[in-house]
Amino acid sequence: MRRMVLALAVMASASAAHAQPRPMTPAMSCDQARGLVFSRGAVVLGTGAYTYDRYVRGRGFCEINEVTEPAFVPTRDTPQCPVGYRCRDLDLFFND
Repeated sequence: MRRMVLALAVMASASAAHAQPRPMTPAMSCDQARGLVFSRGAVVLGTGAYTYDRYVRGRGFCEINEVTEPAFVPTRDTPQCPVGYRCRDLDLFFND
């Protein structure tokens, strides 16, 4: 009985989703925000109370039908910090 309870506890803790707070760029320096994107390769950053987006280090973090466009976010020390790129669908550029 003890093993079954222990096994259920382990499975429950392994499958529980733990919400992680999204890093907020207005609280970071430009170098911190840029470093976060470049160290992780791809990360979702909050840019305001209700705004966020996914930022990437390069094209390799986008889907095959996407291209990169330069991305700028507000940070504590820079109103438009160049953090990397955003992935955008090719259809937005070619309108087929």
